[in-house]
Amino acid sequence: MLIRLATIKDIPQIMKLIAEVVPMMIASGNLQWDNNYPNTTVFTDDINKNQLWAAEVEGQIAGVTAITTDQEPEYAKAGWDITEAAIVTHRLAVSLQYRGLGIAATLLLQPENEALRRNIKILRIDTNISNQATQKLFPKLGYLYAGEIDLSFRPGLKFYSYEKRL
Repeated sequence: MLIRLATIKDIPQIMKLIAEVVPMMIASGNLQWDNNYPNTTVFTDDINKNQLWAAEVEGQIAGVTAITTDQEPEYAKAGWDITEAAIVTHRLAVSLQYRGLGIAATLLLQPENEALRRNIKILRIDTNISNQATQKLFPKLGYLYAGEIDLSFRPGLKFYSYEKRL
């Protein structure tokens, strides 16, 4: 498995991955994503900002995640000082055909690498309250639950926030 920055030519594979993941999420009651989000524009913007990372297995995009320093204002509701520099992980997805291979966990090592490279000591991430898989994964990787929040750009949904200090 290769973890690398995604490129514009990866967009078709990324959108194929999203198209297979979203119906499964919705079927399980996780309404964090839908047919409108995330979309090509979001991923293109991530790529143009050099913040979208891809897990590649045998030439195929097996997973993606965006690694930013962008913190939502609502993160303050988790008791976080959002003026502190933090590496924030968004849009973590793994193709259904590559589930169970540790791809999500491997992708979540990249935020730590970026934090160390940038001398940032805080990692933050959020997930929909219906996403049982990430709620199990994040603590295994050393993230601590910080609280429940809502996000203005996803009205009506609730999210759990997690933080890891390096």
